[in-house]
Amino acid sequence: MAKRPQQSETTQTPTEENLAEQGKTAEGDETVEPEIAANEDIGEVPPGDNELDETDALRAEVAALKEQLLRSMADAENTRNRARKDRDEAAKYAASGIAKDLLSVADNLRRALESVPAEAIEQNEHLKSLVTGVEMTEKSLLEAFEKNHIKRIDPVGERLNPHYHEAMVEIEDPERPAGTVSQVFEPGYVLHDRLLRPARVAVSKGGGQNGGPGGQVDTQA
Repeated sequence: MAKRPQQSETTQTPTEENLAEQGKTAEGDETVEPEIAANEDIGEVPPGDNELDETDALRAEVAALKEQLLRSMADAENTRNRARKDRDEAAKYAASGIAKDLLSVADNLRRALESVPAEAIEQNEHLKSLVTGVEMTEKSLLEAFEKNHIKRIDPVGERLNPHYHEAMVEIEDPERPAGTVSQVFEPGYVLHDRLLRPARVAVSKGGGQNGGPGGQVDTQA
């Protein structure tokens, strides 16, 4: 039986050149990342003239806004104070309208009492009771005035004050100095410190310690 010829196997031995080429290829496949220094500042740009100008502009704008805010706060506070003052005055003098209307009532009660002679009161019991009732009514009205801070001005013997007294006439009164109130025709009234009506008075021409006969009286405020 004939034998088949054997094929010779060729074994390739790697040469130094092949090894060198493989090493280059392996080295070429590696990815090398660049190192960045830890202390390196990225994107930092030293400030220039433009940035300084912008900073000054922002500071000026902040100062202007602050001043505007302070002015606005001051205006708001002044507005609140004015509103509070107006509200307080409105409440304080709220009764001035009705008080002025009631002054004539007080005047008429006083005139009614002064018109009745004292002798007639003593002789007539009914008239006496009527006068007593009118006196009580006047007293109650004046007490109501006092509770609401309405005060009566009856300045007999006082120096004439043009702010609260209205001089109607000058009369001879040797017992009182010139410029002194000798008689009250109609009493005045004030609500708190506000004049509701001046007292209408007669003023002495003189004859006392502070003046002589014919002394002039200042009747204007």
